[in-house]
Amino acid sequence: MNNLSITVKMLRKQYNLTQEELSLKSGVGLRFVRDLEQEKDTLRLDKVNQLLDFFNYEMVPLIE
Repeated sequence: MNNLSITVKMLRKQYNLTQEELSLKSGVGLRFVRDLEQEKDTLRLDKVNQLLDFFNYEMVPLIE
């Protein structure tokens, strides 16, 4: 699993939420939550951040 999918799954379980509940509370679709947790290669960053905002997180590009 990649770090994002691990983090989201861990946070969801810490908050005792099902994928369906996280979908409703964050405002993204259930399919998106499932795709994210299953490491889909292409996800929209705005939707990732919409979901992460529920947990007070944000994904940003890192330039090294």
